[in-house]
Amino acid sequence: MSLLPISTVLFLFVFFSVPSSPFIAAADDLPTAYSLLQSYNFPVGILPKGIVSYDLDESTGKFHAYFNNSCSFALQGSYQLDYKSTISGLISENKITKLTGVKVKVLFLWLNIVEVTRNGDELEFSVGITSANFAIDEFYESPQCGCGFDCNSISENLGRNPFVSSV
Repeated sequence: MSLLPISTVLFLFVFFSVPSSPFIAAADDLPTAYSLLQSYNFPVGILPKGIVSYDLDESTGKFHAYFNNSCSFALQGSYQLDYKSTISGLISENKITKLTGVKVKVLFLWLNIVEVTRNGDELEFSVGITSANFAIDEFYESPQCGCGFDCNSISENLGRNPFVSSV
């Protein structure tokens, strides 16, 4: 048995290690998860702030989005939402299906949101047995984990002791 020359081994290693894609993008060159949502005709506000990374198989639409931790918040006068540290599903133009990792509290029940569909200027969120429609303009801004859209009032109340009078 003869050994291959080191130059041949190096060539084979480099040749088979380099991805076959003609364009190799650095991680910094990837679009954000929020701009990726927009490319599928969804507003950024269906994802809260805090996505640290994502992966997408463009041929199938299968995606994963990652937070550092789980993310929960309440929307004033509305629903409480909970995002696990990893959410996944299938994305295509105007539709997210097989969604996992997102729950909404309705009355006293936690229900998994399994599908999001854009119909013109409305978004339909399905929990399987039922769905709810919302105007798309309610989702142009991303909520923040912990406080949703009401983060200013939380920061204003920090440091105040409700049992101490200021008079």
